[in-house]
Amino acid sequence: MPASDLSLLIEAARKAGEVAAGFAAETAKRWDKPGGLGPVTEADLAVNDLLEAVLRGARPEYGWLSEESEDGAERLGCRRTFIIDPIDGTRSFIEGSGTWAHSLAVVEDGVVTAGVVFLPMRDKLYAAAAGQGATLNGVAMHVSDRRELTGASVLAAKPVYAPQHWRGAVPEVKRIYRPSLAYRLSVVAEGRADAMFTLRPTWEWDVAAGDVILREAGAATSDRAGERLVFNNPHPQVNGVVAANPALHGAITGALVI
Repeated sequence: MPASDLSLLIEAARKAGEVAAGFAAETAKRWDKPGGLGPVTEADLAVNDLLEAVLRGARPEYGWLSEESEDGAERLGCRRTFIIDPIDGTRSFIEGSGTWAHSLAVVEDGVVTAGVVFLPMRDKLYAAAAGQGATLNGVAMHVSDRRELTGASVLAAKPVYAPQHWRGAVPEVKRIYRPSLAYRLSVVAEGRADAMFTLRPTWEWDVAAGDVILREAGAATSDRAGERLVFNNPHPQVNGVVAANPALHGAITGALVI
């Protein structure tokens, strides 16, 4: 099932890219979500509608969790659920940058079994299914083998380097940033960065696809406390994310204040 789900996700992601590309970022209608949840555009909603039609049309028995759909309890009774971020990096989309992504995943009993992160403006399609390995544009990829945190290249936002988050001194690392959380995870899976972490409660749709891509690329993934990530929760957030090869992952979680 993960392999056939992956083919479906890839097909849907490419169709989503075509829909999103049909909107000019500078003229697309936009507004702010209630509660300070950030911006949304008509492109986000159009992609969401397309993905729901394609994915649920093919798998009507699967639950549905999307950033741009009203959530409900129905998905909690489903063994498998789609977890979707129609456009991850909406601010980047609005600015006309190419570093936004479609993030699509299937979760079974709390574990991500297939995932795709597609950046249509950069022609990068990251994909993985359980037991099948991870690829970028069809070519196998693997995380870096760096073991030491000092000097590692890390994708993280500035607040995670505040001293209160660390047991000792703030580590001296090469700081990198990408506006799309799904893209950050994928860059680590590709081995172009050594680690990624975020310490805030994190929406599942931002990280579900990246979780399986990372694990299939040889990474360890967890929440900020080092606990296994579990998806399709009643409140769809996880307690931060830490991702790197197993040795570096252990160095990071061991240095963080839980």
